[in-house]
Amino acid sequence: MDNQLKKFSTVQFLNFCLGFFGLQFAWQMRIILSGPVTENLGASPLLYGLIWLAGPFTGMVVQPIVGALSDKTVSPFGRRRPYLLAGALIASLALLIFPNSGKVAIFFQNLLGCELPVWTGLLIAAIMIWIIDACVNVAQGPYRALVPDVVPEEQYSLANSYISLAIGLGSVVAAGAAPFLKLAFGYQMSINAQFLMAALAFSLAMLWTCLKIKEHQITKAEEKEVEVEEKNFVTSVKEFFAMSPEVGKICTMQFFTWIGTMCMMIFFTQYAVHTIYQVPDFAGMTDGLKLLYDADKLAGTNFSSICFAIFNFVCFVVAIPIGILSEKFGNKKIHIISIITMILAYIGMYFSKNVIEVAVLMGIAGIGWASICALPFAMLSKYIKKGTEGAVMGIFNIFIAGPQVFVCTLVAWMISKTGFALNDGLINYRWEDAFLIGALCLMIAALITNTIEEK
Repeated sequence: MDNQLKKFSTVQFLNFCLGFFGLQFAWQMRIILSGPVTENLGASPLLYGLIWLAGPFTGMVVQPIVGALSDKTVSPFGRRRPYLLAGALIASLALLIFPNSGKVAIFFQNLLGCELPVWTGLLIAAIMIWIIDACVNVAQGPYRALVPDVVPEEQYSLANSYISLAIGLGSVVAAGAAPFLKLAFGYQMSINAQFLMAALAFSLAMLWTCLKIKEHQITKAEEKEVEVEEKNFVTSVKEFFAMSPEVGKICTMQFFTWIGTMCMMIFFTQYAVHTIYQVPDFAGMTDGLKLLYDADKLAGTNFSSICFAIFNFVCFVVAIPIGILSEKFGNKKIHIISIITMILAYIGMYFSKNVIEVAVLMGIAGIGWASICALPFAMLSKYIKKGTEGAVMGIFNIFIAGPQVFVCTLVAWMISKTGFALNDGLINYRWEDAFLIGALCLMIAALITNTIEEK
C-alpha cells in the first residue's frame, strides 16, 4: 500500500496538522490553568496530582481500545475521522464547564434545595478534567495512526515533525494569548474566556482537518487480515513487541522520557506561582488571605503562560529543522542531542529563581520537546504493519500515559512532603524538586536511546 501513497505537499501537511493544533491548544490551556482552578477549589499538592491521573488512566485505557476500534471501523467518513471529531466536540463542552465548576455546584445546591459538601465544586472540576483527557485521548491515538495511513514511509519523520510544529504553535497561541492582551492592551482575559477560546479552537480546527484529509478506505482483504490478526489485547501486546527487539527499547526510552516531561508539564505553573513569585499554598488560606495574594498569584500564572509560550514557540521553530536533520543524520542522534538540551534546562530551573533566566531555560527545553513530539513516533512507525496502526499507537501510548501515573502519585506525594512554614504561619512547598527528578529520568532516556539500532 505504501507504494500507492503520494507524497504530501506543504499545503497538505498544514491541513493534516491543523487538527492537532486545536487539540494541543485545548490541552495546553488545561495544563496551564487546571492548577489555579483546582487549587482555588481546595486541592492540595497531592490531591492536585491525583486529579491529574485523569490523563494517564484514560490514555492507558482509551487509546488502545479506540486505536484498535479505528483500525477496523468502516464508515462513509473514514476510519479515524469519526473519533477525531467526536473527541473534539465532547472535550469542547467539558472545557466550557470546567472553569465554572464552583458555579455548577451552587446551581445544583439551589436546584436540590439542600447544602452540598464543600468539595462538590472540586469533584465537578475533577470529572470535567477526566472527560477532557478521555476525549483528547479518543482523538489523539487515531490521529497518530493517520500518519502511516495516508503518508508515504519516506515522509514519516517529516509528518511527525509537522505534528510537532502544530503542537508548538497551538501551545504558543494558547499560552500567549492572555499575557499578550495584558501587555499590549492592558486587558486581562478571564479564565472562562480562555477556556472558551480553547473549546472553539479544538472543535473548529479538528473539523477542518477531517474535511480536508482523505483517508485510505480499508479494503475487504485488509479488513479480513486485521480480523484474523486481532485476537485479544494480550496477543496484540505480544505481537507489538515481536515486531523487533528495538520496539522494546523505544518503549522504555519513551517511558523515562515522559516521566521527565510530565515533571515539568504538571508542576510548572505551581512552581511559577509558589516558588518564583513566593505565593503561599492557597489550599490552606482563608478567603480573606486569598484576596491579599490574588495579584501575585495572577502574575505567577501569567508568567507561567509566557514561559509555556516561549517553550512551545521554540518547539514550533525547530520542529521542521529537526525532521530534516533526522532524515539526514538519523532519528537517534538528533533525539539524544535534543534531550540533553532539555536536561540542562531542567537543572538550570532547579537552581534559578530569576524570571528572565527561567524564561530562557524554558525556551531551551523547547528543543527537547520538539523532538519528543516527533522522533520516537517516527522510529516506531518503521515497524508498523498495515491495518494495525491504531492498535500499535494505542499500545505505544501506554508508555506515555503510564509514566504520568508515577508523576501524579509518587512525585506529587514527594512534593507534598516538602512543606515548610513561612513567617506568617502559612506554608509553601519545594515545587522545583520536580525538575531534578525530571532531569534524572531524561538522562536515563538518553542513555537508552543510544542503544537503539535504527531501521
